[in-house]
Amino acid sequence: MQTAAQTGAPQTAARSPAGRKVALVTGSSRGIGAATAKRLAADGFRVTVNCVANRDLAAAVVRDIQAAGGEAIWEQADVSDPRAVRRLFDANDKAFGGIDVVVSNAGIMRLAPMRDMTDEDFNRMMDVNLKGSFYVMREAARRVRDGGRIISLSSSITQLRSPTYGPYAASKAAQELYANVLAKELEGRMISVNAMAPGLVNTTLFTDGKTPAQIAGFAQRTPHKRLGEPADIAGVISLLCSTDGGWVNGQTVFANGGVV
Repeated sequence: MQTAAQTGAPQTAARSPAGRKVALVTGSSRGIGAATAKRLAADGFRVTVNCVANRDLAAAVVRDIQAAGGEAIWEQADVSDPRAVRRLFDANDKAFGGIDVVVSNAGIMRLAPMRDMTDEDFNRMMDVNLKGSFYVMREAARRVRDGGRIISLSSSITQLRSPTYGPYAASKAAQELYANVLAKELEGRMISVNAMAPGLVNTTLFTDGKTPAQIAGFAQRTPHKRLGEPADIAGVISLLCSTDGGWVNGQTVFANGGVV
């Protein structure tokens, strides 16, 4: 586990004002995860930021949160390793004394026609997206306090079903099943569990490998004629994590600007 100085964790984190809830967001060094971590911090949550390799970016997210008056730490963990996931939750609990919200956002995308996809790309994607999200949600089911929220990131590609996206879409469809089943398993604890399905979002996960013309073409497919921004998705996640979002449970929430 990183030390407080390495993570940017305030030395007095465990003595933070009583009543402030705690959120952990995996894969939050950039993109939707970073926007979500910052939005939840602005909503009053103390936040654990997670990265697998981008330490500098994770530390920068924490600095941004702290500069805005919030509390945050960052912790490196590869969600495809169940031991690392346990260490991630342990680090959160040590810093903040428990957890109320888990956003399972970490994921990777490897695209190719099925005939061309390598075993290595397929296996890594399933390790992170399918297994990793399971490890995170399993730990969340064990640790999230009553009345909390668990959200896993799916994708609107499960409905678009575009060529080259087959295995990726399958790994994201699993999030919808996870959320629906886990919501039932946690009955009586007032924990709402949902899948969040973004559409075409302006992140490197989506734009890498595409030409400007291709990106512009995708933007034209939405009624709003633009790509979504990470903040658009973070805002919907914020609503699900609010008091008003509690009655949404076991659902897949599509936030895609009307592309499907």
